[in-house]
Amino acid sequence: MRKEYRTIKEAVGPLMLVEKVTDVKFDELVHIQLQDGQIRQGQVLEIEEDKALVQLFEGTSGINLRDSKAKFLGHPLTLGVSEDMIGRVFDGLGRPKDQNGPILADKQLDINGEPINPMARDYPDEFIQTGISSIDHLNTLVRGQKLPIFSASGLPHKELASQIARQATVLNDDEKFAVVFAAIGITFEEAEYFMDDFKETGAINRSVMFVNLANDPAIERIATPKMALTTAEYLAYEKGMHVLVIMTDLTNYCEALREVSAARREVPGRRGYPGYLYTNLATLYERAGRIRGLPGSVTQLPILTMPEEDKTHPIPDLTGYITEGQIILSRELYNSGIQPPIDVLPSLSRLKDKGTGEGKTRKDHAATMNQLFSAYAQGKQAKELAVVLGDSALSEVDRIYAKFSDAFEKEYVNQGFDTNRSIEETLDLGWKLLKILPRTELKRIKDEMLDEYLVERG
Repeated sequence: MRKEYRTIKEAVGPLMLVEKVTDVKFDELVHIQLQDGQIRQGQVLEIEEDKALVQLFEGTSGINLRDSKAKFLGHPLTLGVSEDMIGRVFDGLGRPKDQNGPILADKQLDINGEPINPMARDYPDEFIQTGISSIDHLNTLVRGQKLPIFSASGLPHKELASQIARQATVLNDDEKFAVVFAAIGITFEEAEYFMDDFKETGAINRSVMFVNLANDPAIERIATPKMALTTAEYLAYEKGMHVLVIMTDLTNYCEALREVSAARREVPGRRGYPGYLYTNLATLYERAGRIRGLPGSVTQLPILTMPEEDKTHPIPDLTGYITEGQIILSRELYNSGIQPPIDVLPSLSRLKDKGTGEGKTRKDHAATMNQLFSAYAQGKQAKELAVVLGDSALSEVDRIYAKFSDAFEKEYVNQGFDTNRSIEETLDLGWKLLKILPRTELKRIKDEMLDEYLVERG
């Protein structure tokens, strides 16, 4: 029987100090019973001698310290998981939000997860098709990878997130595929957008949604991605499913970390974020992967808005160190009406070579990818030169590259948020655009491949 304490001495923001405690552990779950019998949940943040610092998920407002009591439960925050979670919507703490009743849990899991032994990890090398050309062809997503999307305020990352949730699939595989979607600190309107879109398109039937709103407590925001990843790990490693985890917006998660750190009066690091921001983000991102001998996988697509569109800001900067590349959305492309406005040149998937080629996508994947990158870069340079020196300064080849660059953006990148292209359709479109260039300029593709594909698709 766990002991109850009536020794609550102080409450500041989401934090509460309980004195004269014994046998209390870090991260332990706490129930605070208020004067009116209401129960609020909290978590032990710090222990010093016989004092425990508790952070409350619902905040400390309206609490009468003298008449309230604290009960330490002896275990960390857990989530009841089951395959029945698929098709359901939960709040940031894993409580059903869709009026379809409670979940009958198969088991209770610690939301902090179990670290994967590095020796047990399997290398990510299987292609995931998102239906978006500029990701599938040029910045390929691979099963078990963590590939963040760097956006900015006002750019259509929510449309992109829901498009990927709808369209993503593992090719040539009979195993089950699921999407775990975590909305972190979003507005009510955004939450309605996601829920309506998932229901209208049927994506909800293979998805588990966790929705934490902007007016929910900051502490709940810190728990939301862990809830999503715990669900993903259960479905992947115990039920053998391929799970894609989409988390938006990780910037709100980091802001919640900063808020709690300030309340704890910790010494701030870069731009006021706690010094352990890197470690904390790594504990989330490193929960992606595959385990040898198990069929399932957890693939992550975290989405974050870069404050002031600054890639050197601590959140995108540290994320870039931990993850395997990034997809970057461009304000310039967005203003030109390109949807989705993915800027392919600074974007990068470090594992793209592992998930492409014959047997995975198609044998011409890598060659066409390199040629398109090169041609688009040269076309952009030619257009910049024309702005400075005028069109007359361009050579005939430069003009062709500039024309290619325009066509590439309008036909290839600009596919809209409702078009689902197979990898074959994307590769064929790539060949169609490469025909704009003289054959002598296609230096990154072998002659035998040019003979086969340029003639075949002529």
